[in-house]
Amino acid sequence: MQDYLKHIFLFNKETPLIFTQLYFWVFFVIVLTFYTLIYKKKKLRSFYLFLISLFFYYKTSGFFFFLLIFSTLVDFFIGKQIYKSKLPLNRKLLVGLSIVINLLVLSYFKYSYFFIDSINTLLGTHFQVVDVLSEFSNGLFGTHFDIDKILLPVGISFYTFQTISYSVDVYRKKIKPLTNILDFGFYVSFFPQLVAGPIVRASEFVPQILQEFKLSKQEFGYAVFLIMNGLVKKMVLADYIAVNFIDRIFANPLSHSGTEGLLALYGYSLQVYADFSGYTDIAIGVALLMGFRLPKNFNSPYKAIHVGEFWKRWHISLSSWLKDYLYIPLGGNRSGSIGSYILTAVILTVVSLLAESWLLPVIFVGSVVVIYILARFLPKFKKWINTNINIMITMLLGGLWHGASGKFILWGGLNGLGIVVYKLWKKISPYDSSNHWAIHIWRIFLTFNFITFTRIWFRSDSMEKASQLLNQMLHHFNLQLLPQVLYHYRIVFIVMLAGYIIHWLSVKTKDWYRGLFIKSPIYVKALAVVVIVFLIYQAKITGLQPFIYFQF
Repeated sequence: MQDYLKHIFLFNKETPLIFTQLYFWVFFVIVLTFYTLIYKKKKLRSFYLFLISLFFYYKTSGFFFFLLIFSTLVDFFIGKQIYKSKLPLNRKLLVGLSIVINLLVLSYFKYSYFFIDSINTLLGTHFQVVDVLSEFSNGLFGTHFDIDKILLPVGISFYTFQTISYSVDVYRKKIKPLTNILDFGFYVSFFPQLVAGPIVRASEFVPQILQEFKLSKQEFGYAVFLIMNGLVKKMVLADYIAVNFIDRIFANPLSHSGTEGLLALYGYSLQVYADFSGYTDIAIGVALLMGFRLPKNFNSPYKAIHVGEFWKRWHISLSSWLKDYLYIPLGGNRSGSIGSYILTAVILTVVSLLAESWLLPVIFVGSVVVIYILARFLPKFKKWINTNINIMITMLLGGLWHGASGKFILWGGLNGLGIVVYKLWKKISPYDSSNHWAIHIWRIFLTFNFITFTRIWFRSDSMEKASQLLNQMLHHFNLQLLPQVLYHYRIVFIVMLAGYIIHWLSVKTKDWYRGLFIKSPIYVKALAVVVIVFLIYQAKITGLQPFIYFQF
């Protein structure tokens, strides 16, 4: 009995409390049961969901929930001081303090290894990474954490961006700060979207905290549909094709032909979409059952006709966050600012430190010199640089957000380059304004293949593995193996084909079958849920497959 209670209430890294675990759904039913008793009392509701969310995060990340409490306390009190302060300079200093504290915490966990490796490379030292927080805990509380490795808290990038948006929105006077710390803690830690988004703006969510509970029959049906849809995406589509095909290819690219590598890339494009959008579907559905509306995070991204549109459809909450809190403050598409050039210098420095030789830094410096000379003597070129520099900065920093690695910077840079090249092509293209169905399909095809190509670096474990995969595709394609590969992995490709067909269905068709489910009687919904759960159980692979974006 004691062991059973420990399993329920204590953190175990082997069994985190996530959507793909039966334990989570038992947990959620219990949460909803007690929620029905208090949902009309707003203060008690916030307090209850705050405690539940802390428990959820503890079961997912262990004692990192203290870090969540720290972020909550810091930004709650800074937000109040920003609102109270009448002096513009004080307000700027306070919002700057919030941003610096949040980014320092994020950098400690995500970029410590990068900084230490860079110092060792530059100075010839042999410093080792030490987790000072674990060392402090071991000395003060008698814990036994490993101090030789810094673990990344699940969801830190997501809730850090949320707390930053709160401070900035208070500074911009878009919202008034919350007066109750329990309400603010609830906003920061709301468990459905805590560990992998969507990133929720304070201006979108805070007003809901102060509103009465409401949930129509149509919204209930929609919530159940989203949850079932998300589970099928994750456990039937993403996990199955990953374990049975994609992971094998990326683990050892040299052991497979370029044909298999290309098919694995197409498979990964489906996997990462089904995995991530599946999580957010479930998160939005779970939140809606409790009366809270989270923002849409995906909008059929592989229907995009150019790279810029893709990023308006993919991970919408992050794309819009970067646009509103980074791209526009830097000057947007109007012109570069001092901040633009400072960040450019920072990014170039990071890239130089990540490079294993001096060749890349020399190329970068040479490019900067050439660009500067051209800008001095060619006004049109200068204008073009100023109007596009912020796009590249935003996409490069978006790559760095995923990790301090050359492969993520290259991935982000390629996406930025795709946007810039399309802006140039748009000015001379005779087909850009055409509505012909063949041209529309061709543009979707090109955009999808470009995005899939960039994922060579996003998915590969290292730059070396990415180079190996690219080499196999260029020099060892061996198209004659295609029939054999398709037959051997026929079930995987049938699942992939079904996934892509569903993705590319028209909006009208998707609205039809979604509406059919929403309007159906409760017993039909229950029967559909039973069938879907049975399908998930049949497709369930051995072992736990974490959501891809947990690593960020």
